[in-house]
Amino acid sequence: MGNEAIDKARSNMDKSIAVYQKELGGIRAGVANASLLDGINVEYYGSPTPLNQMASISIPEARVLMITPYDKSSLDDIEHAILASDIGITPANDGTVIRVVIPQLTGERRQEIAKQVGKLAEQAKIAVRNVRREAMDSLKRQQKDGDITEDEQRGLEKKVQKVTDDATKRIDELADEKSKEITQA
Repeated sequence: MGNEAIDKARSNMDKSIAVYQKELGGIRAGVANASLLDGINVEYYGSPTPLNQMASISIPEARVLMITPYDKSSLDDIEHAILASDIGITPANDGTVIRVVIPQLTGERRQEIAKQVGKLAEQAKIAVRNVRREAMDSLKRQQKDGDITEDEQRGLEKKVQKVTDDATKRIDELADEKSKEITQA
């Protein structure tokens, strides 16, 4: 019974880490990364459509994203969606493809982005700690209901803490990797 709480906690912590990784992918580090455009929706025939479903995105050079729409008539719509997004980069439309040149980062901007990575890491850790609290509460309920003994509860709580520590360590590793990528890009 108690192992279910640990498995559920591990699964939810893994989901928190996956969300954090996805958020890190959207952070601009001075190099082209197709996930930078993941959150952009284009108004296409009256409905918002994800950009990556309307066009192929390639990286011909280290700091250039090339967007080739499947429907050439949507070029202007894609360009407007990129301009309206919060990525802060101006696209260049040549009539057949859109090029997005990722500018070189200044030292000051690198520091701001590194702080943003730290804030996202802290949010991910908070999510992991919330999962830990839920698992601990579940174990306490199980012990109170007589499903597990007090000794089993303590042992399972130690396992939950180990899973939490592992998840927190993984978040720190991801944050360190991204910070190094940003400062060395």
